[in-house]
Amino acid sequence: MNYIWDLLIRAEDEGFAKKDIQFHLAKDFSPYMELSPQLLNAQQLEQQVEVNPYYRYYEIFKNLFHPDNVNDLELRQYFLDFLLHFLAEIDRMQGMNKREFSIQFILREIDANVFGNTVRDNMHAFTKKEKEMVVLNILRLYQTGDEIYLLKDTMKRLFSHCMIYVKSEEQDELLLYIGQKKSAFNEMKVRLVQEIFLPVNFQMEVYWQNHFGIIGAEETMKLDRIALY
Repeated sequence: MNYIWDLLIRAEDEGFAKKDIQFHLAKDFSPYMELSPQLLNAQQLEQQVEVNPYYRYYEIFKNLFHPDNVNDLELRQYFLDFLLHFLAEIDRMQGMNKREFSIQFILREIDANVFGNTVRDNMHAFTKKEKEMVVLNILRLYQTGDEIYLLKDTMKRLFSHCMIYVKSEEQDELLLYIGQKKSAFNEMKVRLVQEIFLPVNFQMEVYWQNHFGIIGAEETMKLDRIALY
């Protein structure tokens, strides 16, 4: 990492909020690097980050920390941190394409409760990459309207060993076998995907660790491991 935007993206991937990262004027820095970590090869992300603000933003910061000015250092430090966060967001927006803008727009809409309480309240169970995957499939849903396919695709990306059966002889029904232990976070993920992608005329039954029995499929017919349908 050499840029402030790169560091903020990594911080988000590791679960940090933007406010958790604070930028400081580096005491000693290289004129060829924007970030000035004490250890160049450090793997652990630091929340207090020393920066060379003159690397790309000399015209903005050239007079902020003049050596002869020793007044209001705390205020000037706060201004530096605030402005670098702002500049990093501009950096990120300049590097985004139309799809990435759309993903961020829908994530904001979800957070604003446009998609309803169920979607908003269960979205925090997802990782950053999972959120982007779900939102990308929402965009595909707007384009294609193929709810069943996108429900299957989303579930398989979230639960790699899941199996989905469509049963429509008597009523439209989906049978979803997760293949994992039932947990609060997994339940929230299934609930959100069901809310977004399940057609209104369908019902869905969810099976977690135990598969329902299928005659002729021996792996589903083991004693004490058969779920009732």
